[in-house]
Amino acid sequence: MLRKLVILAVILAVIGAAAFWWVTMPATVRASALAPYAPNLDNGATMFHAGGCASCHATPNQEDKTRLGGGLALKSPFGTFFPPNISPDRKDGIGNWSEADFLTAMWKGTSPDGSHYYPAFPYTSYQRMKMEDVRDLFAYLKTLPPVEGKPRDHDLPFYLNIRRLLGGWKFLHLDGRQFQPDAAKSAEANRGAYLVNGPGHCAECHSPRNRLGAVIASERFAGGPDPEGGDGRVPNITPAGIGDYSQRDIERILETGDMPNGDSVGGPMAAVVSEMSKLSAEDRAAIAAYLKSLPPIKGPKRP
Repeated sequence: MLRKLVILAVILAVIGAAAFWWVTMPATVRASALAPYAPNLDNGATMFHAGGCASCHATPNQEDKTRLGGGLALKSPFGTFFPPNISPDRKDGIGNWSEADFLTAMWKGTSPDGSHYYPAFPYTSYQRMKMEDVRDLFAYLKTLPPVEGKPRDHDLPFYLNIRRLLGGWKFLHLDGRQFQPDAAKSAEANRGAYLVNGPGHCAECHSPRNRLGAVIASERFAGGPDPEGGDGRVPNITPAGIGDYSQRDIERILETGDMPNGDSVGGPMAAVVSEMSKLSAEDRAAIAAYLKSLPPIKGPKRP
C-alpha cells in the first residue's frame, strides 16, 4: 500500500511539474507573423511620447531625454527596479533586436533570450497596442542616439529572482487581448481610451493593486498608495476624483501641468506631462474626453 502511495505521489509530482513548466513557458511573437511594413516615424514619435518612454528609460541626471540608457531607480513594494537601456546601441541597448523581439517584449513580456520580464515593465497595458503602432515605435527608437552602458541589476528579494515564476503571474494577469473600441463612445473618446489603456498605461500608476501586484480591475483608475512608498497618494482620475474638472482643465494639465486650483503637478507626473505636452492637441483632447466618460469609482479609502 505504501509503495502504491509513493508511486502515486511521484506521478502527481511529475504531472504538476509538467503543468507548471507548460503554464510558465515564455510566449513569443514569431517573425513569420510580421508582413512587410513601411514604418511611420511620426506615429512612432507619438507612441513614444504617449508611453512616456523617456520618463523611465532616459539616463538619469542628463538633459537629453532621447538618450535612453536606463538606470532610473523605480521603487515598489517588491523591491527596486532599474529600467534597461533601450537605446539603439548594438551591445548594451536594443540595436540588435528584431521587430519580432520588440513585439514579443511589448506584448508578451518576454526578452530576446527567452526570460520573463517583470511587470514593472507595463506589458499588461502594452499588449493592447496595435501591431503597427508597436512597429512604428520600434522604428522611431532606432533613430535615437545609441548609449553605451547597462544599468545595475534589480534590487529584489532572492525568491523574486526566479524568473520562471513570473510565468504564473502572467497566466493570471496577461490576457493577450488587444484594444477594442466601444461602439457606445465617440471616435474621440475611443482614441483617448486607446492612448490611456495602451501606450499611456495610465492605470498602472492610477489604480490600487492586489497582493500579487496586479491592478484591481474593479477599482481601475481610482488611485491608491504611491507605489514608491511613503504617505503619498496617486490621485483618482475617474469622475469621482476629478469630477469638478472640465475637459479643458484636463487638457491643460496634460499640456502644461497647471492644475485648476493654481497648483502644478509634481513628482513622476511632471515627467509624464513633459511627454504628454508633445502630443497633438487632438490627442490630449481625446484623453480628456475618455477620462470624463469613465464611471465614477470611489476607490480605496485613505488610511
